[in-house]
Amino acid sequence: MKLVLWDIDHTLIATRGVGREIFADAFEQVTGTPMREQATVDGMTEPVIFRRTAELHGITSDRTMFEAFARRSAELHRHRARELRERGHALPGAAAALAALADMDGIVQSVVTGNIRPVAEVKLQVFGLDIHVRFPYGGYGEDHDDRAELVRTAIDRTRAATGTEIALTDVLLIGDTPADVAAGRAAGVPVLAVATGRTPVAELAEAGATTVPDLRDLSPLRELLR
Repeated sequence: MKLVLWDIDHTLIATRGVGREIFADAFEQVTGTPMREQATVDGMTEPVIFRRTAELHGITSDRTMFEAFARRSAELHRHRARELRERGHALPGAAAALAALADMDGIVQSVVTGNIRPVAEVKLQVFGLDIHVRFPYGGYGEDHDDRAELVRTAIDRTRAATGTEIALTDVLLIGDTPADVAAGRAAGVPVLAVATGRTPVAELAEAGATTVPDLRDLSPLRELLR
């Protein structure tokens, strides 16, 4: 069995600003402070983004505050799912890539994302990208601050759920940031990086990943899974 772990934002989908708006709304509702600026989000997990954004506003946060924020964020994503569908979009080749892997024998697909699980589910469901994803096997923002630990968590969950001993060489992480690449390398798994986010191909390659401009050309993906 081979395990493919997908990042979500800027790898499979783009929210076109809806995600940031929801973050700002949930942040204000939980902290009582309007969000003036947001901490860097690329490759970061949701607890880290929340904590650093709070710090930018002079707020000392704790786990309880983050959990309240996470609940409100999940509620807002569900409430604004239609708007997310209308303003956002699946990225080029994403649906075809998920479907192509699903047709290959022995491939299991899940996610490694800085999003909390309920938000990850909404984001993929609204664009019809959830069909082939085993959400219970994934690694999510609420699991750990360190993205490499999310990769390890997803592997452990998949092993436990399937009763299969999956070799690290049989895992493929797909993301769009140097942080995704670093997480995969730290966890000891191969990485395919797509330049559909804010990081160009050259920088992703320099970070140590096999790179593609987008997911429309599936040959590098198939080659890595051989």
